[in-house]
Amino acid sequence: MKMMEKEDQKLIERVVSLKALQMSSSFPCQICVVGFLCGVCLTSLFLAALTSFGTFEFGGISFSSISTAISPWNSSSRGTNMVAIQGGASRSRTVEKVTTLHSSGRCCDAEQLELLHSAWSVLVNESMDENGEETVPVRNFGQSRSSVPKAPHLVNCKLKVLANERLDKRVAGERFPPWSIWRGSLDLTPLSPVDEQLKDYRHRDISEGAYPPWILGSDEDNYPLTRKVQKDIWLHQHPENCNDPDVKFLVADWERPPGFGIGAQIAGMCGLLAIAINENRVLITSYYNRADHDGCKGSSRSSWSCYFFPETSQECRDRVFELMQQKEAWEKGTIRTKDNYTSKEIWTSRTPRKWGSPWSYLQPTTEINGSFVAFHRKMDRRWWRAQAVRYLMRFQTEYTCQLMNAARHAAFGKEAAKMVLAGLDGEWPKANSGQPISEIEKYVWSDHKPWIPRPLLSMHVRMGDKACEMKVVGFKEYMNLAGRIRKRFPDLHSIWISTEMQEVIDRTKSYPRWDFYFTEVKRQVGNMTMAVYEASLGRKTSTNYPLVNFLMATESDFFIGALGSTWCFLIDGMRNTGGKVMAGYLSVNKDRFW
Repeated sequence: MKMMEKEDQKLIERVVSLKALQMSSSFPCQICVVGFLCGVCLTSLFLAALTSFGTFEFGGISFSSISTAISPWNSSSRGTNMVAIQGGASRSRTVEKVTTLHSSGRCCDAEQLELLHSAWSVLVNESMDENGEETVPVRNFGQSRSSVPKAPHLVNCKLKVLANERLDKRVAGERFPPWSIWRGSLDLTPLSPVDEQLKDYRHRDISEGAYPPWILGSDEDNYPLTRKVQKDIWLHQHPENCNDPDVKFLVADWERPPGFGIGAQIAGMCGLLAIAINENRVLITSYYNRADHDGCKGSSRSSWSCYFFPETSQECRDRVFELMQQKEAWEKGTIRTKDNYTSKEIWTSRTPRKWGSPWSYLQPTTEINGSFVAFHRKMDRRWWRAQAVRYLMRFQTEYTCQLMNAARHAAFGKEAAKMVLAGLDGEWPKANSGQPISEIEKYVWSDHKPWIPRPLLSMHVRMGDKACEMKVVGFKEYMNLAGRIRKRFPDLHSIWISTEMQEVIDRTKSYPRWDFYFTEVKRQVGNMTMAVYEASLGRKTSTNYPLVNFLMATESDFFIGALGSTWCFLIDGMRNTGGKVMAGYLSVNKDRFW
């Protein structure tokens, strides 16, 4: 409570200071100059004092930014910090005075920037108590929620999940969910009686089975048949009547032997999904050890559904629970478990052939060690794992959405605030920006993805004990590939880097012409096994921060990795079913089975 009172006092002082600065604009020019110089000095001292408080926490991960001073409500020095390092000393973007001039001749100063960024930090951190009341309201910043400008890099996770839940359930009496060319919230648009014919056309679109909304880009921007395959997998995993005696099930825990990383677990489940489709069974995932922590609440604890939407309907899960109590169901083979199959059958499972062999004409967009790869021995596995991981990760849960909000805010929040304030021409918070939301904002623009600085390159540098499975190369080789991309796309200067090795992070300082973003988590110094390293982080952190990196990699414009790493292999699959085939893939090595 004492900490909160101190922070409240600081925030009030910020608002008062901001008002004072705005009033000073009416003084003679000479006094303005003196006041400006004094303000710079005081602001520098103010921000320096706040630096030690620059963290905020969510889901067991506390986030911070080197160029940011965030006053938290629940700050912690432990956990994982999200850090935005922007260039070397010669190109530092540390904000002491923002000198972006507007047409009126005014500029947004550090007080203004800090106030907006702090208000957004509250929105990221805010939680609801049992009565549904905000525990940390924005009014503590001297602002009402409606007066705070919209954060372009944040998502309203509750509304997003509600919208996606509608898209993951059948419309009453229909075979499909409400999938149509009416994206996002358009189908909620209130129509006048004159427009009723539109509803008829849209109903016909749903009845005929439009394609799933989680696939972006044109067909040419994704692996062959991606839209059709995703629709068919959804239908397979969501039978219209789970109680039909002809519906059979495959129940499987996630792999959890020591040393099994998240990538290996997902790859194993991709194999089990292939077996389920080949045997016409509905896959039901069971215990997921990485979700067995206090960040996953209620029924989502120890379940994949803590992070992503369930692989099947609740009706089918309930049906399986009933059948597992019946001896007859086991004897007839209505239910099978992972134990019915050998490791080889799971890891080298036969790719489903119901769609023909679309992998035979995969777009050749991969380069390995300078060689353009058009064909290899495991093209079917590459295509199938891409389809399977895309389905399993088709929709994020609210928990994952909030993790991504926190990550984007820590890394890009200051840049976003500068953009927004520039557009407001220095009027905020003096001018209340709260205005009614227009219909185009509510039904059209609301479906746009959150802002990140583009173009953005994601790079996963895998070293450590992976040397026993694949050829590992130094960070310099990765950066050489980044330089090649930059020659073709000269506006590229931002890299989101993920790695378990501290030496890689240290070496980023040798590249001052690049801006690096990365999670500040305890990393390996020297060699140790991945199992020992993850145990040192704890279950929540060792799961949350890799998933943040994974999803950022799928959203980035370019990717550099090592196809010999299962993690990079899966990232590649998500990108190739997410509209990014033509971004290409530069890899430092090949998969060991090719």
